Amino acid sequence: MTHFFTTLTGAAMLTCAALGARGDALPQAERVMLRSTESLPVVDRLVVRKAERRLLLLHGEAVVRSYKVALGLNPVGQKERSGDFRTPEGHYRLGRRNARSDYFLSIQVSYPNEADLKRARARHWDAGGSIMIHGLPNQLKHEPAYYDTRDWTDGCIAVSNADMVEIWLLSPDEALIDILP
Repeated sequence: MTHFFTTLTGAAMLTCAALGARGDALPQAERVMLRSTESLPVVDRLVVRKAERRLLLLHGEAVVRSYKVALGLNPVGQKERSGDFRTPEGHYRLGRRNARSDYFLSIQVSYPNEADLKRARARHWDAGGSIMIHGLPNQLKHEPAYYDTRDWTDGCIAVSNADMVEIWLLSPDEALIDILP
């Protein structure tokens, strides 16, 4: 059995399929044939290790891919409320995908979960939301090196644009994501 994939050059390699954009606005595509033994890895879970600044894609207990991440501006500890600039910790699922976000692709994390809501309600706080895995901002506010060397998000999990393409392609909808301290 042979699988056909279309590859594109540059950072726009996913936009044709993901955005449904007009073909004349995209780089030239070339058809590539992969033999059935050259399939994409199967991923069933994601793990973020905040202290290590790593996002792991796993199949069972085997690490399929590992990526460097940037976190919220105040990364230590559990996200408690809107505006605290923390990346949540807990068990979530991947949700909605947005190919037209303010960042290079984004996949929503199902924060807040029931435990997060209960904790915030007990303190009469807004738990916040809109936690995503995403690439760089489409409109950079800093030099590119800035994004490589520090935590810079409002609480999201950020990766390079190239890494975001792989995560987008390899992570199934509704996959489990564990965010660990």
